[in-house]
Amino acid sequence: MIRTLLPSRRAVLAGFAALSITAGTALAQAPKEIRIDYATYNPVGLVLKERGILEKALEADGIKVRWVFSAGSNKALEFLNAGSLDFGSTAGAAALIGKINGNPIKSVYVYSRPEWTALVTGAKSEIAKVSDLKGKRVAVTRGTDPHIFLVRSLADAGLTEKDVKLVLLQHADGRLALERGDVEAWAGLDPLMAAAEVESGAKLFHRKAADNTWGVLNVREEFAEKNPDLVRKVLKAYEEARAIALANPGEVKKALVEATKLSDAVIERQLTRTELTHSNIGPAQAETILAAGLALQQAGVLPASTDVKAAVDALLDRRFAATN
Repeated sequence: MIRTLLPSRRAVLAGFAALSITAGTALAQAPKEIRIDYATYNPVGLVLKERGILEKALEADGIKVRWVFSAGSNKALEFLNAGSLDFGSTAGAAALIGKINGNPIKSVYVYSRPEWTALVTGAKSEIAKVSDLKGKRVAVTRGTDPHIFLVRSLADAGLTEKDVKLVLLQHADGRLALERGDVEAWAGLDPLMAAAEVESGAKLFHRKAADNTWGVLNVREEFAEKNPDLVRKVLKAYEEARAIALANPGEVKKALVEATKLSDAVIERQLTRTELTHSNIGPAQAETILAAGLALQQAGVLPASTDVKAAVDALLDRRFAATN
């Protein structure tokens, strides 16, 4: 006679308890809040914030949105590294440097293709080319696209950072230092760069659009691994905001004016240098960021032993593409 082996009452209860613990752990791990940055160099993010698109998308999940201001790529990267941001907007090359330095991030979205940086000098300055910067004081925000642009520009002119006197300031303070005469040049960033042009006659004496890297949205690796569906929801919300921005340029301008407290004329100047027609991370971004990384390595900013291509591959994550 074959006896049917049934689990004991104790085993059944233990199984239910294990399932309950597992479910409870999963629920405990689901975030109650997403922390995302906004920045004046990210127009799409400002539209996203002003429209409340992400809040509506996450309402059914009971997830709140906390907005954190980023004054520059360096600040967004600091916040991501500290775990006080889940999503942060930066320049692509700045994200690469962060990744190489151990910041656990992935770049998952493109919010703009800008020419947001150039080398700037005062209205009456005699500086006309990069080689004129030798021995001069230059304001710069380390770890940002303007800093990377400055390094590459110096290298192209046969100079290094040691040939100039770097004055390390946040972007807004760099503009003020230039206008006060505390420095002879500034590695500028829009919209502050546009404001310096329009309001004080500052000159963009060296421009090279190809050396400006893309505006990318980054996510903490841990957050992405634990919450892939939430990452997709954030990018879907970003895509909605980008579509609104493209269809309503006046709304983009209004959002920037309100966020920056700058004039319409300044924001118009910024927007002439800002393209919003891209979103997916792909080969074009990889190529531009790789070129920046190799240039920085050639200039001695990155160690010669760094595998820059491998770092770029590790940085860009195409799993969460908002569109195909």
